[in-house]
Amino acid sequence: MKALDTKLWRDLQSLWAQVLTIALVVGIGVAGFVGMFSVHESLKNARDNFYRDKRMADVYIRIQRAPLPLQARLLALPGVADIQLNVVHDAQLALPHAQAPVTGRFVGLDLSRLQTPRQGINTLTLRSGRWPEPGRTLEAVVNERFAQVRHLKPGDQVQAILNGQLQTVKLVGTVITPEYVFASRGGEPDDKSFGVLWIDQHRMAEVFDMQGAFNQAAFRVYDSTDKKQVTAQLITQVDALLAPYGTRGAMGQDQQISARIVNDELSQMQVMGTVLPAIFLTVSVFILNGVIGRQVATQRQQMASLKALGYPDRRIAGHYMGLALGIAGLGLLTGLLLSQWIGRTMLGLYGEVFRLEHLDYATTPWLVATAVGLVLAAAMAGTWRAIRAVVRLRPAVAMQAPAPYRYRLSLIERVGLGRHVDASALMAIRHVERRPWRALFTVTGIAMAVALQISGAFWLDAIDHIVDVQYRQVLRGDVVVNFQQALAPSVQQDLLRLPGVMHAEVQRSEAVRFHAGSRNEEGMLLGLAQGASLTRVIDAEQGPVTLPTHGLVLSALLAHQLGVQQGEQVEVEFLMGRQHRARIQVMAIVHTMIGKQAFMDLEALHRLTREGAGVTAASLQVDPMAMPAFWQAVKQAPAIVSVLDKASSLAGFQETTSRNMGVFSTVLTLFAVAMAVGIVYNAARISLSEHAWELASLRVLGMTRAEVSVLLLAPLTAELLLALPLGAVCGWVLAAWLMHLMSSDNIDFPVVIAPDTYGWAALIVLTAGLVSALLVRREIDRLDLVAVLKVRE
Repeated sequence: MKALDTKLWRDLQSLWAQVLTIALVVGIGVAGFVGMFSVHESLKNARDNFYRDKRMADVYIRIQRAPLPLQARLLALPGVADIQLNVVHDAQLALPHAQAPVTGRFVGLDLSRLQTPRQGINTLTLRSGRWPEPGRTLEAVVNERFAQVRHLKPGDQVQAILNGQLQTVKLVGTVITPEYVFASRGGEPDDKSFGVLWIDQHRMAEVFDMQGAFNQAAFRVYDSTDKKQVTAQLITQVDALLAPYGTRGAMGQDQQISARIVNDELSQMQVMGTVLPAIFLTVSVFILNGVIGRQVATQRQQMASLKALGYPDRRIAGHYMGLALGIAGLGLLTGLLLSQWIGRTMLGLYGEVFRLEHLDYATTPWLVATAVGLVLAAAMAGTWRAIRAVVRLRPAVAMQAPAPYRYRLSLIERVGLGRHVDASALMAIRHVERRPWRALFTVTGIAMAVALQISGAFWLDAIDHIVDVQYRQVLRGDVVVNFQQALAPSVQQDLLRLPGVMHAEVQRSEAVRFHAGSRNEEGMLLGLAQGASLTRVIDAEQGPVTLPTHGLVLSALLAHQLGVQQGEQVEVEFLMGRQHRARIQVMAIVHTMIGKQAFMDLEALHRLTREGAGVTAASLQVDPMAMPAFWQAVKQAPAIVSVLDKASSLAGFQETTSRNMGVFSTVLTLFAVAMAVGIVYNAARISLSEHAWELASLRVLGMTRAEVSVLLLAPLTAELLLALPLGAVCGWVLAAWLMHLMSSDNIDFPVVIAPDTYGWAALIVLTAGLVSALLVRREIDRLDLVAVLKVRE
């Protein structure tokens, strides 16, 4: 082994604790980058393969009712490769051993195509059981996730109210399909309260009186270089052709609710896989710079001897680069191993939510190569100053002790306050002022650890805020019931006669398209009665909003998309019913967090529709003691097509989000602790190596170990305390930035960070820092005073 190789090995051994802490910081950066992007690539590849193999539709449209002979005209539209016309209806579903009914989406299934190699668009994949068979018994296959969470298996029977008639449906199998990778009505995770069932399309048409008609169409577009342009043109043509039949507007695959949610998750994963690793690798650069720089400073005489013996500068510089690469290499290896755990854990969580056929974790070579490149860049950036010092240092100069720092009065002393500060504190202040850049890095690094902890924990605060606003302030009732068709407002009295119902409020929702100049957006217009208390319009910043007796209230997301301000007018196009247009003034804009919505007074909406009074849903307050009787009555109500049980929906939402966010928050907490330990420990070790002679001298002069420890750790403690408030500010900025990067057209979440989150973040990082400092303090107790005092740099 060559002499420099032997020296390199000995240097790594002597710095083993610092090597491990730096490697851990580098490793976390690598793990975050490789793990997050491996999950991103695994999920994206599984999605793309699933969409391609199962022929997911490129365009979707829901219609009120259209005749089947339109199929030939639709198929003849430019770019259309295949088309699927279907009957789809939501219905109330009563499950065995479940008190409250849930919502089932019934979809027609062409049984004659199940035996062919290709079923058509949005192919179903049978996961268990068998396919439905025609006959007197109504058989269905159900989406796999719903069956799992509801413990349903082939052979079970459920009760459904289909078109006002109570029907027994036998479940014969479970399936997955690209159309419902994420099965949801409104974008929220509701596996327990929403399921999709496929039954014979002929029986479906008979049950819902849809013979010779359809209410959903899906299109496949030919693959080509201009597929996006062809798809956009097809959406316009489909809208124009089907508009007379009442439609909510065609949408591309990217706007289909399941595909949109998967796309949003992929985008958010890219953000997290970029931002967090960048923070850790940047911190590792500064730590390496400090450690390698100090190593060069303490080995001046060794470098002088090597240069005098004929070693060229590049060999000596290569030695210190090798030291940095050894540390970075250990971090790279640690990161690649850690990324497997992070990636597989995250992919497992996604696998529970997204139902894809082959969701396997894999790390691609380009990710590893990129990680290697990033680590090499970090190592080189962290050692360039040290290498420059090695090259510039002449042997004669290196044999001498380095020039002492320029000592001068501190700022406190210059302004006349020095006499009020004791000697130990003055020494700590002078230490910080003497190396301001190092102090700035330490403070900034610790602040970033606090910010990282806050950015991981604030998601739980955001979820609590969403729950509070949506489930406690907006939805104040216990149950929301939706009707099969618009009913007279007098249905409110019928609802009050149900067991346990103490209060009922009716409402009306209409599918509309908003027009403002050249812009247009589709959304829902919700009409609420004056003084409604069970369903309210809540501004996330200002609280409850009283609806004006005339005019429109827009959500901030919708107003932003339309480019309108309060006081301006928009044109409202009703997509169902009479399908007329009306101009109406925007009276207010509210921040509703979720969805492109608009609100107005119920009576005003009745007049605006020109269809008379009619309500589509109602919010109910129910006596908890009467819930069993209430649910039994609801199951027998043919007019109620679906229900929202707030308690069940809230429990499901909290269970899913709390588990996923809990894992994410825990991982970031561990990362923040590792960062704090790496920064504080290395800063303390560097300070100890610089001041070992002075500390040993003070010990010989009679100072106790505790007093000497204070002189060493006081500057670091001050930097740690300064970093906490800065970290709180950085945490809010980082959280706001992440929220901005992850925002979408349908989400407008405010940055909400509870005081407890700031407190815990500061406490966790402070504890990690103090423990690291105390570990270095033990080295003071072990100082060999004679050996230290023999050498003076």
